[in-house]
Amino acid sequence: MTQNQLHNLNIERAVLSAIIFEPALYEDVASKLDLKDFYLPDHQIIFESMQELDREEQPIDEEFLKKKLLAKKRYNEDVFIEIISANPISNVTAYVEEIKERAIKRELVKLTTKIREVTLEEDLPSDDILNIVQKELYEISLDAATKEFREAPEMVISTIAHIHEMKKRGNNGVTGVDTGFRELNELTAGFGEGQLIIIAARPAMGKTAFTLNLAQKALDDGRGVAIFSLEMPAEELMLRMLSAKTSIALQNLKVGNLSDEEWSHLSRASDEMSRQKLFVDDDGFLNINQLRSKLRKIKTQNPEISLAIIDYLQLMSGTGGKDRHLEVSEISRGLKLLARELQIPVVALSQLNRGLESRHDKRPMLSDIRESGSIEQDADIIMFVYRDDIYKMREEKEKEKRAKSEGKEYKSEFVAKPEEDAEVIIGKNRSGPIGTAHLVFQKRFTRFVDKGAVPVEIVYENAEENARNSHIELPPI
Repeated sequence: MTQNQLHNLNIERAVLSAIIFEPALYEDVASKLDLKDFYLPDHQIIFESMQELDREEQPIDEEFLKKKLLAKKRYNEDVFIEIISANPISNVTAYVEEIKERAIKRELVKLTTKIREVTLEEDLPSDDILNIVQKELYEISLDAATKEFREAPEMVISTIAHIHEMKKRGNNGVTGVDTGFRELNELTAGFGEGQLIIIAARPAMGKTAFTLNLAQKALDDGRGVAIFSLEMPAEELMLRMLSAKTSIALQNLKVGNLSDEEWSHLSRASDEMSRQKLFVDDDGFLNINQLRSKLRKIKTQNPEISLAIIDYLQLMSGTGGKDRHLEVSEISRGLKLLARELQIPVVALSQLNRGLESRHDKRPMLSDIRESGSIEQDADIIMFVYRDDIYKMREEKEKEKRAKSEGKEYKSEFVAKPEEDAEVIIGKNRSGPIGTAHLVFQKRFTRFVDKGAVPVEIVYENAEENARNSHIELPPI
């Protein structure tokens, strides 16, 4: 690639000249070009002076521009005369696009030089190099994207769609990604762009199920969701989501023990799920650099992604060579920076220390998070999933076990219920109140619902016809 392919001084002069002789063009040019898009430093200084004149509400013409440059002691008479003498142009937009195109190519050439430096001279690990390259490419791609005027028909359609969406939400004050739970929305106003949300619990509390419920709500709202599942394969996640969506018991889905009506309903739900923007990475060995690289890539390819989920944080690794606390600190900080960079909420699941089970009140606190210091610092929201019946059941089993070892008979009064009370405890909320959202966990469907919500009733009609009309071909029963 020659230098002529990386810049064209005549085009730069023509654009600057056009602004001087027709200042009304400035705003359109400034909306598309930055200082660094101009190759010649003197051209950058002139464009910067135009920006200053605009902010000061001064005319952007020959006299005021020359006065500004002289005051800054950056006036180059030869360069200024070349600009003033440039031939007038009629299609400024094409010239601006050409400047932008060459500026992007220069950035890409700089990136190739940087790759050589970090690879050969600094001898960084390959994971670090890949992260640098992905980040630089993502920033270049954002810089290349320009947003033009939106026309009335498109704006009307978008606005009416927004009104319908607000109507569906029931004017509940949600400003971010809707969680799908009334009390939780009241506490958080939804998950906001750039937030890091930590969902923590002891094993078997249902934190994965709860997070998949959040994901399903986002999908049903037309959003895209990216899930990094380090603990279970993608098929297991899909089984859980289909169970929650269809009200078909998870165990029955696993073994295919379904009635004709359930097959029909599963078919419709599967057809709907197959059209949603859900992406799952079930690589069980993932470090923070790999996650950043993958999420940037999938977000670039699918801009509609507005929620990322990591299940779970302690299974991730850092970049090596550090103790575990430093690794977790690197991971949590990396996730927070990534959320801000991509402007989406990032939800990371976390395990809790076993020590809380020795307390009388086993409701979690911030200090119960494993390697909690950096996580607590970086997170915008920290919430805990808690179900008291889990501990009641364990206590009863322990009593029964002790009685049996002592040769005594013990009759437990504890009755396992298909639906159990659950709490989502907000332990930290950087931009809102803390408190507790009261939910109900429906165990058969791995689904959380608002407490007091009307149970979901599935009505099956014309099962055979529904199955025929579905896009998903079902296996024979």
